[in-house]
Amino acid sequence: MQLYHHPYSLDSQRVRLALEEKGIDYTSFHVNPVTGKNMDASFFRRNTNAKLPVFQNGSHIIFDTIEIIQYLEKIAKVSSGDENIPFSSSEVIEWMHKIQKWNPKFFTLCHIPEKHRHYVSKFLRQVLIARMAETPDLAADYHKKLKEAYETEEKLKNPDVLKQDKEHLIRLLDEVETQLNETAYLAGKEFSMADVMLIPVLARLVILNLEDEYIGGRPNVAKYWIIVQQRPSYKKVIGKHFCGWRKHKTLVKTWCIVHIRTMLRKF
Repeated sequence: MQLYHHPYSLDSQRVRLALEEKGIDYTSFHVNPVTGKNMDASFFRRNTNAKLPVFQNGSHIIFDTIEIIQYLEKIAKVSSGDENIPFSSSEVIEWMHKIQKWNPKFFTLCHIPEKHRHYVSKFLRQVLIARMAETPDLAADYHKKLKEAYETEEKLKNPDVLKQDKEHLIRLLDEVETQLNETAYLAGKEFSMADVMLIPVLARLVILNLEDEYIGGRPNVAKYWIIVQQRPSYKKVIGKHFCGWRKHKTLVKTWCIVHIRTMLRKF
């Protein structure tokens, strides 16, 4: 089994958390958007969506995050030989989709200093133009991404874009706060794949220095955040990138990756 991912990609973090929680061995391949590696023609041809993560087991390839996680649950059950191990309940799956509906793309970009965002955008446009010249048969597709890059910059000038994403996030966190008033974890008293979907969202808020605004003001979410940070899976997948100077490095790379994913999401 192989996973093509990057440690700062939100969906990559979700899949890696699931892999760790289920104890599944896999071969890790870093596909680095910061260097334009996920724009290489070889990756485009392998993955027509050009997004991370990509999970492969033999000839079976999955691109959708929730589908990957549900597939991992099946693998874990078969590997254990225990037919009594349940799959995610309908409540867990409902939470997973609800969390996935919030797209952190524009929210993250809007919290990047404008001068840094423009620098990254210029670099990405140069990479796309270079790929167009190197791979004529994919030139039309790269041109679409170039057009989307300009469109993204225009959307970021619209204050309603951030407002809509912010309101969506607030509604989600308020619902999480209410739920955590009843249960220790998002879908009950036991940790589940719903928590795997939520943890990277909270981590993204922390790395953007928005913890006080979005987590601290919600007592149940704040308590939950402290608890989930103690899990070995969190420490291995996310926690190590939040220590000391690594936090600043993580923030810079997150900015770059989010911008690249913005252009590649619909490839």
